[in-house]
Amino acid sequence: MKITASNTQLVQQKVDTINNIVSSPQKNEDRNIPSFSERLDSGLNQVAQTQNEAAQLAKDFELGVENDIARVMVGQQVSSLAFQLTLNVRNKALSAYKDIMNMPV
Repeated sequence: MKITASNTQLVQQKVDTINNIVSSPQKNEDRNIPSFSERLDSGLNQVAQTQNEAAQLAKDFELGVENDIARVMVGQQVSSLAFQLTLNVRNKALSAYKDIMNMPV
């Protein structure tokens, strides 16, 4: 690869950008980035909403309001996958916590 002036200028621009970010950190509120707890809360709310929608679809199908069995089944599968993902994330977090607690000081 041939290094040209434009390549070095691009690299220097990227380094300057990184240095500016590192030298003047902003709070999450200033950059409108959600915190970890906000993301976790949002994710759990989305899983709960998905489960409620799947339950409503199943109820509507049983009452004869919904005629599309495929839509009901897909809704239930999406709900199941969301719950399994949440459960796996919880298990990984718990495992990491246990590993940290068992580390020698």
